[in-house]
Amino acid sequence: MSRLQVVSGKGGTGKTTVAAALALALAREGRRTLLVEVEGRQGLAQLFGAEALPYEERKIAVAPGGGEVFALAIDAERALLDYLQMFYKLGSAGRALKKLGAIDFATTIAPGLRDVLLTGKACEAVRRKDKAGRFAYDHVIMDAPPTGRITRFLNVNDEVAGLARFGPIHHQAQAVMKVLKSPETAVHLVTLLEEMPVQETADGIAELQEAGLPVGRVVINMVRPHHLDEDTLRSAGEGHRTELAKALSRAGLGGARRGGLAERLVGPLLDQAAEHAGRVELERAQRAVLKGLQVPTYELPLLGSGVDLAGLYALAKDLRKQAVAP
Repeated sequence: MSRLQVVSGKGGTGKTTVAAALALALAREGRRTLLVEVEGRQGLAQLFGAEALPYEERKIAVAPGGGEVFALAIDAERALLDYLQMFYKLGSAGRALKKLGAIDFATTIAPGLRDVLLTGKACEAVRRKDKAGRFAYDHVIMDAPPTGRITRFLNVNDEVAGLARFGPIHHQAQAVMKVLKSPETAVHLVTLLEEMPVQETADGIAELQEAGLPVGRVVINMVRPHHLDEDTLRSAGEGHRTELAKALSRAGLGGARRGGLAERLVGPLLDQAAEHAGRVELERAQRAVLKGLQVPTYELPLLGSGVDLAGLYALAKDLRKQAVAP
């Protein structure tokens, strides 16, 4: 399985939650995963009930079987200082540049540079090995920018390598793209069974494939259960007011005569049933669109009480059942 798992999706689809659950699912039986945040929102810290993540790799959870989940919030300024030290040995000179505001100026005036630093730091974690020659992390999971920006974000090093024809910047950009465009990487897109997220997912997959970036899976998030069988769904669409009133009456909810309790309940119940039936049809249509993309899928249920740490563990268990970590 790919060692760098990039998770993107339209805003509101729960991509950060999916990234966190994926990290827990992969950190099984003593394995180590690193969750990387690149947007500065501290969404991962909130999910795990932790303090704001610093610019350092910190353990934030233990998975079933003893696996460990670490997290890192990448800061572009600090990453640039690391880069200057790594390739130019600036040391205290780099810190002086930060005090003068030059680092902040550079990352603000050149947004592409910021993306280079963020992707470069994540790929460094993927390639890093310990003294025994083993990878520091079995998997690195990136909570990436939304679908509309993901291709340009990941592909920025290709542009940099083309602009800088030689030297350390060129070689660094090439090294990053070697990871991002290899089987070591998988870019997953999170969606809901709604028209706009599904369309954005389809567009995102097309853009990723055109750029030569490896598409992983579509994660269908917040899947709601269907409470009615096929016959009931059809009945909901057709009405059947009298039959429902009689059924309610037989259940002891008042008489079925006009004005009775059972009869008064019919309208609201039919409205809810019709709404449910309409949603089921919409979801079926969106499933058909996703199937046409010919990309494997994972599914995660809607958690009615919201996502807390216990919910994350439940979602991770669902992912393991779907062979996310063979």
